[in-house]
Amino acid sequence: MGADAALAGPGEPEQRNVAQNVYAALDLGTNNCRLLIAKPTRRGFHVIDAFSRIVRLGEGVAASGQMSEQAMTRAIDALRVCQTKIVRQRVSRSMMVATEACRVAGNGPEFIGRVRDELGLDIEILSREDEAKLAVCGCASLIDVESDNAMVFDIGGGSSELIWLHLERRQGYWRRSLADRLDAHTCISAWTSLPVGVVSMAEKFDGRNVTNESFEAMVASVTRLIEPFEAEHRIAEQIARGRVHLLGTSGTVTTIAGILLGLPRYDRNRVDGCWLSTPDVRAVTASLLARSYAERVAEPCIGTERADLVLAGCAILEALLRMWPAERLRVADRGLREGILATLMAADGHFRERGIRRGPQR
Repeated sequence: MGADAALAGPGEPEQRNVAQNVYAALDLGTNNCRLLIAKPTRRGFHVIDAFSRIVRLGEGVAASGQMSEQAMTRAIDALRVCQTKIVRQRVSRSMMVATEACRVAGNGPEFIGRVRDELGLDIEILSREDEAKLAVCGCASLIDVESDNAMVFDIGGGSSELIWLHLERRQGYWRRSLADRLDAHTCISAWTSLPVGVVSMAEKFDGRNVTNESFEAMVASVTRLIEPFEAEHRIAEQIARGRVHLLGTSGTVTTIAGILLGLPRYDRNRVDGCWLSTPDVRAVTASLLARSYAERVAEPCIGTERADLVLAGCAILEALLRMWPAERLRVADRGLREGILATLMAADGHFRERGIRRGPQR
């Protein structure tokens, strides 16, 4: 069976019992290419296959406005692995998306066409708004039921999404409105997408050789991007009045959590859903600032592929913490792909029963 026959878009369900369907979510980001393949279960969904590779598709885009041939080749190599898995697992329903690198690069549409021609994968360039909504859907079950508000953020490779949730709109049935009915967008009070991520920030400020001065320069540059959003919505005042926490879905916060937990290698089961205090987050950042590039490479939860990006992510996070001080931060090793899977499965009629929680069961 070829790739075209194996894939069906969100509006094209295969003509068989949907309970037998296999679903795929592919996220081609500025830094990573990620795939999840899952089957629905009574409690959510069970992941049967996955893939993740750093491809740095957005490398150099901020300076040139174009994706390089080398970056596109790396991405296509990774996508070829995804295509093989999709066919092998007999995926019947899928949604494949590209984010900031393909949104801003002048040759983004041309690259998407090349992927379609070479691999038979129909990838759509996702809008910033849809990316934010799907990310919230993917991690909604980790929002504290006792909170009045939550700031969900996703520090990506080329952009960073910020979503302010006003949870009083849940009207007493949080589990159904946020997790089960996938109506997280009804709780979104404000959102924005910042045109900055770990790849673009590291390229601009030299992510390998970060000093205290250059780190503060990174924080200041992000703060300037956040200020208009804060001025319009006055989120800091709402944080001061209510019970609030931050929820991060990015590699930055999962890395910080892994370091704080002292993991000898990254362990999703230990990281996903864990709570961090703001002082602990800042302690990890200070520790990383004090290390050389080689010492960051040697950290098990960082490695060679992320050593030049991690402090750029920490700077973006520090800007958020200074603008919107909250006592605690929850870590989500889930987000866009999980939101896509849940949305596809909900469209096929899963999760209609009261009390069923959507989310990965790994």
